Amino acid sequence: MLSINELKQIQLSRQHLTDKSDKITVCHNLNGLQAQIMVNVYHALKIRCNEEITKKNFGDGLVKNWTIRGTVHAFAADDLGLFKYNHDERYHLSHNWEVEKMRWHCRIPPDRLEYIARFIVEKVADGVTARENLKEECYRAGMTEAEGSFIFNQWGGLLHPLCDRGFLCHKVREKKEFMICPRFTPMEKDEAIIEQVRRYFTNYAPATIRDAAYYFGWSQTYIKEIIQKLPLIQTEIDGKSYFYLDKLKSDYLDIPHCILLAGFDQLMLGYQKKDSIYLPQKYIRSIFNLAGIVLPPILLDGVVVGRWRKKNTKMTFEMFEDISVRNKKYIESSMEETFDDIRKVEWALI
Repeated sequence: MLSINELKQIQLSRQHLTDKSDKITVCHNLNGLQAQIMVNVYHALKIRCNEEITKKNFGDGLVKNWTIRGTVHAFAADDLGLFKYNHDERYHLSHNWEVEKMRWHCRIPPDRLEYIARFIVEKVADGVTARENLKEECYRAGMTEAEGSFIFNQWGGLLHPLCDRGFLCHKVREKKEFMICPRFTPMEKDEAIIEQVRRYFTNYAPATIRDAAYYFGWSQTYIKEIIQKLPLIQTEIDGKSYFYLDKLKSDYLDIPHCILLAGFDQLMLGYQKKDSIYLPQKYIRSIFNLAGIVLPPILLDGVVVGRWRKKNTKMTFEMFEDISVRNKKYIESSMEETFDDIRKVEWALI
């Protein structure tokens, strides 16, 4: 039977926070990285990789698209078939927009949607890649205000199914830009789902069924159905059933004194937040705020004790409680290992 401390050692290693690896391996193993805010992807890779990660190269070999939990993730381009799997035989590279019309409660006729969709793809192929520029081009070509409110809405509009169907991908950069999607062959849905779950129980686990349901946004009943197809190993930790794939090692690295995790970090998103072994329950809203943002945590000896914020060359550490001078030094040491441009440090209690 494992202790909670040993569980943390295993999870930190499997998530590459102590057992670092190359960028593509990290993205493969973690099913990509949530990418609403692109600087978080850069930071999540920087603290997990054993290769140099810079703001210029971190997106090389990656694409950005809607995947797990219906949110945008940055992931390895060779995983497009895994995440954009076959919904049905008419979906991949299809211009049948009747389904989208029903989903949006959209009054734009399917043939009109097809015309605008083809126009957008042609413009991206011609080098018009920024979302706002595409919107301007569509208005110049006759798109009405009513059409524009659907086609470029805040949930992705027509660009969302164009990405789902393999026509476009987001570029891996902060600005909302698109590119022609690299060609890929979609996996069959059942095969893709099993592979995503296999990666989870290999690289996030040991984890509970409740953790996996939270991570994927599925029901626990559905998770239980899928794992019947995988040779999971079960163990009891602190009175709960945990599951994992691959034999555990006997020599995982110690929990680091400090890790400055990324915003939307997989260590926070990978497990049910109400059961987190890292984040004290009374501080959940200090990391998972009501606007849906997951702020960047300070992990001190395996426990979230605050959050950090960087603006230009200034770093602010916002702590939940007072900490010792020694622990402040651990945090500042982690900061210096990660950033080379900090000129001012501030501490605050929240």
